[in-house]
Amino acid sequence: MQKRKAGHIARGTDWLAAGGLRPTRQRLALASLLVGDGLNRHVTAESLYASVGAAGEKVSLATVYNTLRAFCQAGLLNEVVVDGSRSYFDTRMDDHPHFYWEDSAELTDAPAEDLVISGLPEAPEGMVVSRVDVVIRLRREQV
Repeated sequence: MQKRKAGHIARGTDWLAAGGLRPTRQRLALASLLVGDGLNRHVTAESLYASVGAAGEKVSLATVYNTLRAFCQAGLLNEVVVDGSRSYFDTRMDDHPHFYWEDSAELTDAPAEDLVISGLPEAPEGMVVSRVDVVIRLRREQV
């Protein structure tokens, strides 16, 4: 167990360093949960707050929000907005679409190889497109 925890902390420390962020106690606790096992995940601030509390760490919800924003600004996470009131934070940084499962409020990766974007509107003068987010909303078929 200790060896696994040490590996999670090491991955979290390396991840923070890649973003140029100092590994404070709170950042390291959140980074270890986000990337410690090497898997990609989609989290909300609230779900990460619950996970950090379950891990026995004392971090406020406001700190979780602020830290997730810092991780995004450092280029470590992407924020995926599914509606005006809900954002998910994605550890997978390549361009890829998402499924949003309305029944369970879950965000998952969608197969990128099936997505074709044939064109985008021209960006306004002085602007460039920085990213295109594709969120495909799913709900159970009504029978």
